[in-house]
Amino acid sequence: MRASKILELVKILEAHNISEIEISRWGQKIRITKNENRGDIAGTTVTATEAVRKSIQHQFVEVAGIAEDHTAVADENKDGGVEIKSPIVGTFYLAPAPDAEPYVNIGDHISIGQPLCIIEAMKIMNVIESEVAGKLLKMLVDNAQPVEYNQTLFIIDPAG
Repeated sequence: MRASKILELVKILEAHNISEIEISRWGQKIRITKNENRGDIAGTTVTATEAVRKSIQHQFVEVAGIAEDHTAVADENKDGGVEIKSPIVGTFYLAPAPDAEPYVNIGDHISIGQPLCIIEAMKIMNVIESEVAGKLLKMLVDNAQPVEYNQTLFIIDPAG
């Protein structure tokens, strides 16, 4: 398993109230467990089968050293709007249920902490809330589409 995939799993573990992730694929198995006494990436351990362990051991040490703050998901856009980015990999949903109204529509006034969408990752529904107030200018992802980590989902005009 590549170091980037391991880092992605560690980020999911750290971003949510999950204490352990175990994945088995093609005869290889990897388990990532959060040390509950420490909330940082350095407190996370990885166990794997011997074949995987040899390929990831030196990579994980490098990855674990990349302790950066992943809580901020809003970045300034070149048009003056603020980009709201996905904090995780998953499936994007505009509403809490298939028959429910979307959380937001283009042109709506958004307040800080207001739910914008849901991203489903590993059967866990993660509500993404706005970190800025303003007018919703653009939705860059369609409902029920996969999203990548750090992919821009919305653009909000803070002056609106």
